[in-house]
Amino acid sequence: MDWRDIPSLSALRAFEAAARLESFSGAARALNVTHAAIAQHVRALEDEFGETLMERQGRNMVPTPAGRRFAHDLEAGFSEIAAGVRALRQSRGEGPISLTTTVTFAENWLMPRIARFWVERPDIPITIAADNRVHDLRREGHDLAIRYGRGDWPGLEVTLLTPADTVIVAHPEVAARLPEGYDPADPEAPAILARMPWLIDRSYGEVDSWLVDKGLDADALRRTELEGNNLVLAASRAGAGVSMHPRAVVERDLKAGNLVVLWDEVDDNRGLGYYILTPRGADAAKVKVFLDWLGTQD
Repeated sequence: MDWRDIPSLSALRAFEAAARLESFSGAARALNVTHAAIAQHVRALEDEFGETLMERQGRNMVPTPAGRRFAHDLEAGFSEIAAGVRALRQSRGEGPISLTTTVTFAENWLMPRIARFWVERPDIPITIAADNRVHDLRREGHDLAIRYGRGDWPGLEVTLLTPADTVIVAHPEVAARLPEGYDPADPEAPAILARMPWLIDRSYGEVDSWLVDKGLDADALRRTELEGNNLVLAASRAGAGVSMHPRAVVERDLKAGNLVVLWDEVDDNRGLGYYILTPRGADAAKVKVFLDWLGTQD
């Protein structure tokens, strides 16, 4: 490789950030440089290649088709560099393991268990990014993610952590409002539950799928939609209605008596679960130790 054929790394970083964020100002903030520096780097690349890479669209600067292809290649290359640096540091025992997962799963499944790992392996620090945004593991420097879904994440190593058998739950006082003799095994049980007030996470589509599967009208449901499953859980604990969740995230509330199960359905064929995702080829020893430990948790 002849490095004389490659533009300056600063210019490439500036363009990749500007194309990804569709903003010179955003790229400047991300790289801690001035707006003028970003613009100068992009112009220098355009002059070198004789190709327009960014163009104004309304108030934004967006990549041209050629610029978008180039930015995609740069992002892939920078991700590989970041992965190589991270793997070398971890092979030397440097730096914590970086894990990303959803707020609900972190709060209700991971945190009650992870204290045991910290006691057993105080030599392996872990940082946890808990939010509902889908992260690019390589580009953002995460070693692994735990995500809910059907296991179809292309380009990543995917391992099932725990199945997502579905439960419908409510506060005991709400459950007491069900008809006397309510039985989840009764064929009429879904219709009875559908007449209750429901709390639903806007991003969780399993409730409507369950209703349709049971031959019920999803549009007729009395529902309160909330932003995020952690809000749904909080409202359920307060007795505001019934809600549906993967069993893994309500186990602690069920054991504590904060919630009771009104319906329990094993996921036999949909493949839903919480999965461990790692970049392909990741082999840091510390990450392997943590993955082995995760595999022992029930």
